[in-house]
Amino acid sequence: MMMKRFFILCFMLLTQLLVVQAQHTQSKYNIIFIGNSITYGATLPSPETASPPVKAVRILEENGYDVKYANCGFSGSTTVDFLPGSNNLFPKILGAADTLCKTDAQLIFSMMLGTNDSAIKGPTGSPVSPKDYKKNLQLIIDSLHRRYPQSRFFLHQPIWYSPNTHNKSLYLEEGLKRLQTYTPILDALVKENPDYVFKGDRDAYKFFKKYPERYLTAEKGNSGIFFLHPNALGAEKLGGFWAHSLIENIAKEEKTTN
Repeated sequence: MMMKRFFILCFMLLTQLLVVQAQHTQSKYNIIFIGNSITYGATLPSPETASPPVKAVRILEENGYDVKYANCGFSGSTTVDFLPGSNNLFPKILGAADTLCKTDAQLIFSMMLGTNDSAIKGPTGSPVSPKDYKKNLQLIIDSLHRRYPQSRFFLHQPIWYSPNTHNKSLYLEEGLKRLQTYTPILDALVKENPDYVFKGDRDAYKFFKKYPERYLTAEKGNSGIFFLHPNALGAEKLGGFWAHSLIENIAKEEKTTN
């Protein structure tokens, strides 16, 4: 009798596991990664196979999600470049989203912008004040959400860069301090748009600040060797941070809708 109950219990547990696995297999997501050279995969030998979005998608697929994606990371870009009225990079996002939306999957915009906004000079519109940073992001989000009403947005904190960062653009300590003022803005946008804007990664900044030599590319600059872009190991780490924040929030939303 005890043995029979044991087998019944095992069968029930196995059935539940198969149901959960099936649910994840059926979970389809289209993800647009919006960002700058870090998202693109600058300094990597093969960005198309080693960028943070590629690594994030791989982790999502390993967790049972069916994912199609587009990497809309453009070197040197700021929130100003992505504004709908600029007719610069916004149409590229629309093109990618319209292509992916041909499938019946949840559309997600994974966003990490702010590195170039924080620069002292060089990138478009820099330096971008916290007030304008918030206004720009809200306008981008509003414009995309009106076109894709069922879409979701994940706002990731821009990662740390060394305070001597100085390539074609000038960042330095002033830029790094400005970059840190953007994080409360991201949290405010999440709070003010709770139905479709979600808190993305907040751990990568501290991680790269702690291990720059191991996970960031050493680049020759006008103010010495600086650290800004993830190397191959760093791209995998950053993709992991993004993926886990997505998985956590996706799981919450799936739980409330099922």
